[in-house]
Amino acid sequence: MKSASIRRIALLLCLMMVFSVLGGCASKPATTPTGTPAATETIKFGFLGAKTGPVANYGIPGEKGMKMAIDELNAKGGILGKKVEGIYEDNKGESSEIANITTKYITKDKVVALIGDPTTGGTKVAADICQKNKVVILSAGATGAGVVEIGDFVFRNTLLDTVAAPAVVDWMINTKGWKKLAVITSGNNGYSTALTPIFKQAILAKGGTIVLEENINDGETDFTAQVTKLKNAGADALVFTGYYTEAALIMNEAKKKGLNITMVGGDGLYGQDLAKLGGEAVQEKVIFYAGFSTDQPTAETAKFLENYRKIYNEDPDMFSAQYYDAVMLLAKAMETAKSADPSVFKNELAKMQNYPGVSGATSFGANREPIKSPVCLLTVKGEKFPALLEKIPVK
Repeated sequence: MKSASIRRIALLLCLMMVFSVLGGCASKPATTPTGTPAATETIKFGFLGAKTGPVANYGIPGEKGMKMAIDELNAKGGILGKKVEGIYEDNKGESSEIANITTKYITKDKVVALIGDPTTGGTKVAADICQKNKVVILSAGATGAGVVEIGDFVFRNTLLDTVAAPAVVDWMINTKGWKKLAVITSGNNGYSTALTPIFKQAILAKGGTIVLEENINDGETDFTAQVTKLKNAGADALVFTGYYTEAALIMNEAKKKGLNITMVGGDGLYGQDLAKLGGEAVQEKVIFYAGFSTDQPTAETAKFLENYRKIYNEDPDMFSAQYYDAVMLLAKAMETAKSADPSVFKNELAKMQNYPGVSGATSFGANREPIKSPVCLLTVKGEKFPALLEKIPVK
């Protein structure tokens, strides 16, 4: 009797140990050498962008484009037979938030890739963390220098300033005849301080003259002094390298002073609030470049426009298109690589050529930089924002 009881207790203990081992194995899924899940049912992407704050006009449409792409992928069976999940935090356009969210995505959420940030400065903050952790980041907007140089896990799919600005300057000088140019830079905006030298170099190289250089700061609201100097400078046009908010305020001040001048800038001016804040002062008076336009769409873009309008009851913009394309580029790379491991599919992403995206055909060069053409010149025209003014080829 006593021995039988001992045997039953021993058997019970053995069974408990077996179930304990099995339970422990089930709670720890296999991982790749990079720490990302090797065999999960879900492939996770992290959204980088501001949904509140001064650059929310970039992040809000970007999130919509990303969600739309993920929904389309899941409707077709996901990626590699696995469901795709997007995780959407608001980084408010602040570097500290970007760093915290990027770290969370990688260490807690176990994403295989981050999409965004649409700003160059924000992308650099996140890219440094991604490179160190061997997780892919594909920026859907960073146009400045020093991004992909961070490492081989860092990509972007936007028209570069070094390509677009010289093409636009050539158009200004040789098509429009604007040879005397004023330049205003936002000194506390990394996008602006990086873009100004590109514009200046192109102006001088193509035979133009810089008749005035002024500095402002993001967040300022009084541009009386700068516009007064601009009025006395005799410039044919103004190059402003900052964002849409300050652009609208500068043009409002120019209108008050009776100054009839056109402002030209980069895709930092591509924000719905440009038209809202500027009103009549920016109507057909502000021209900016981008790699995307809803006018004269390709077959891919036309289908995207139809679906986007059906879902959101509004037109997409450059950021929604580029976030959408970023998701699809990553999906294509994973399917080709037959792997969701960033260390594997990044190599296929780097080799992508002539991908027929909704924001234009995208190829990656030997340095992983995107190659896109033509340059779309956009403006505000009536209630149309943005309205396509002209498409100019990259020479």
